[in-house]
Amino acid sequence: MAAGIVRHRLLAQQLWGEGAYDAEASLRSLLAVQAQEYAYARWTLAQRCQGSARDNAAAVDAAITTGTILRTHVLRPTWHFVLAEDLRWLMTLSGPRLRAGNKTRDRQLGLDAETVSRSNDVLGAAVAGGRHLTRDELAAELERAGLLEDTGERLNGAPLRGQRLGHMAFHAEMDQVLVSGVPRTSESGAVRQTYALFDERVSALAADFNRDQALAELIRRYFSSRGPATVKDCALWSGLTQADVRRGLAVLAADSQEDVGAGGRSQLQSFSADGCEFVMASGPAHSANEAASADPDVSLAPPSAAPATPRIDLIQCYDEYVMGYTPTRHYLGGTAPASVASKQPSHVVLLDGRMIGNWQHTLKPETAVVSILLHLALTPPQKQALDAAVARYETFLDRTVTVDLLDS
Repeated sequence: MAAGIVRHRLLAQQLWGEGAYDAEASLRSLLAVQAQEYAYARWTLAQRCQGSARDNAAAVDAAITTGTILRTHVLRPTWHFVLAEDLRWLMTLSGPRLRAGNKTRDRQLGLDAETVSRSNDVLGAAVAGGRHLTRDELAAELERAGLLEDTGERLNGAPLRGQRLGHMAFHAEMDQVLVSGVPRTSESGAVRQTYALFDERVSALAADFNRDQALAELIRRYFSSRGPATVKDCALWSGLTQADVRRGLAVLAADSQEDVGAGGRSQLQSFSADGCEFVMASGPAHSANEAASADPDVSLAPPSAAPATPRIDLIQCYDEYVMGYTPTRHYLGGTAPASVASKQPSHVVLLDGRMIGNWQHTLKPETAVVSILLHLALTPPQKQALDAAVARYETFLDRTVTVDLLDS
């Protein structure tokens, strides 16, 4: 059963198989992709697409520049890539819980409703008319308005000014005032986030759902792209309650019943395994009856659907294959420890979907070093699979890569 769950997740997430047509299609399937480490988050999308990794990298950059793909705080919350067409309804769904979870920090930072309203007005005016400003430039606008000052005070060991600034920007994101603008690239190649006016980057015609519709849409796309997964997996990924997830499943089931009555098929199915109730997308080869059959591995995703093994993938530690699950993340387990020691590479090396090591890159102007720490002695075929994985990443970076194998 475990092998079938791993295989099905890798295929559903498009890490294996044909891949998405382009970055937008990949993100549309996944709905949201954690993106707090910008460079690695680009790879998360590019590696799920058909075609050249170099072309996919350029396409991701172009979509971010045009605003088709936006980077903002939503869901748990942390940085995520989200399509502009999805952000308005997703932020409306997430916003109330994000605000509720922020009340204690707001009190600590002296951010009452009036202050937040004033900062929203200042920030919105600052970026109106197509002005895309960095965090430092937003800070200057707030200082001029008397809403931010450097008193030298610290809170929990960090400067109070920086924390107030971050939370003012966060409120402006939740309130659909700010969203990501065109990134700025320095001469050294470092990419800096900018902020733009939400309504100038997100069309007023973008999808807008009522709460039940939004819950159903999130649940459908989560389980279709990450299943098999549990209700608790979905709740912890989305920042919603388990009751919210069950409500979304109920709405989706009611809609599906109408489709089935009209000759269609249910969108999701469930099955029990390893003491858990899993949900995943229905498909021609994966009916609910098959999921409960004596051979559940085949009913999930047959071995023939997977790529030739051994297969090694380099994914970031915030990849959806990791962050998409919490209670059932143990299916990722392999020979590598679940947590890494300080100063060791933190990103994940997968062998046939199981974690066998960690990696990271060090970028230079025209070259890069990929440091790899393995917790498994590779066979010759596995070494070839690792070389192929590094070659894919080298193509993505569009620079010559040197591999540094670290001692475990």
